[in-house]
Order: sequence, then C-alpha cells, then structure tokens
Amino acid sequence: MSSKLKDQLQELAATVADFEACLPAVEASGQAIVSALKAGNKLMSAGNGGSATDALHVAEELTGRYKADRAALPGLCLSADISALTCIANDYGFESIFSRQIEAFGKPGDIFVGFTTSGNSDNILKAFEACKRLGVITVLLSGKDGGKARGLCDHEIIVPSQTTARIQELHTFVLHQWLEMVEAEQW
Repeated sequence: MSSKLKDQLQELAATVADFEACLPAVEASGQAIVSALKAGNKLMSAGNGGSATDALHVAEELTGRYKADRAALPGLCLSADISALTCIANDYGFESIFSRQIEAFGKPGDIFVGFTTSGNSDNILKAFEACKRLGVITVLLSGKDGGKARGLCDHEIIVPSQTTARIQELHTFVLHQWLEMVEAEQW
C-alpha cells in the first residue's frame, strides 16, 4: 500500500474524530429539516462543483428515496437547472444564480442548505441573504473556518478540515444522517 493512500486514510480518520464535536449541529439541523418537511415546506439546496453534486444528492433522495419506501418529499436542487443557471448568470451575474431562484421558489418555513467548502462562494452568500429576507431557514455546510458564511445561518456545520476532499466526505455523512432522520418519521 502506498504511503500517500495511507496518509489520506489517516487524515480522514483524524477529521472524523474531530468532527464528533459537530454532531449536535447535525442533529439540530436534521430536526429543523424534518420539522419543515412535516409542516409542508420544502428543502432547497445549492453548491458549486462537487458541492453542487452534494446539493443534488440530498434533494434527489427526498423526492426519490434513501432506504425506505415513503411518500415523496419536496427537495429542489437549485444547482440542477442549467437553463435557469445560464439565464440568471447572463442577465444578473453568476453571484445571483441561487438567490434569484430562492426569490422565485422560497417561502417562509422552507429550508435552504448551502454547500460551500470554503464558506466564501459569493452565490451561496447572496442566497443566504435572500433567505433571510424571505423567512427561509438557512443551513450552512462548510469547512475550513466557515469563511464569510460563518455566523450568517440558522444552522452551521463546519467540518474541521482544510482539505476539500475531507470536507466533502463529511458533508456526505451529514446529508445521509439527515435522511436517516427523515426516514425515521411517519409520512
């Protein structure tokens, strides 16, 4: 086994150990998601690059299923509609691609999950601002020091790592835990 592979695994194990301090935030944000969905609200999510994939993952598991057969739940990934993204970017700028969609679809009591490993993505920051204006509950999934997004959201989960891959690996853990909480409910 290569030393690089072993180093990566050891880094992941150390990040997981440090992440234990974030578990109360994972549970609290998961409870907020369950409450919002139970009240008939929706979850919206967004991210850039690999984080867009994480945002799509949580949304598709709600409308489809994670493990159990249950009612379809409203999950909307704002990173997924290429025509909306390119239209908004062309007309308003890339920093507005998510906030414009939140203005169109967001209602008080909905939840928006912003995935940004650095916490500094302008389009996610602007989306959080739009959520605050509209009464949409905000959840930050970040890493490093949380960046500019730290302190802006109702719920924050900041993975204690400087490595994007480790941050995204723990983001997947978080969204899976949320789905476990959702599917533990009666729908």
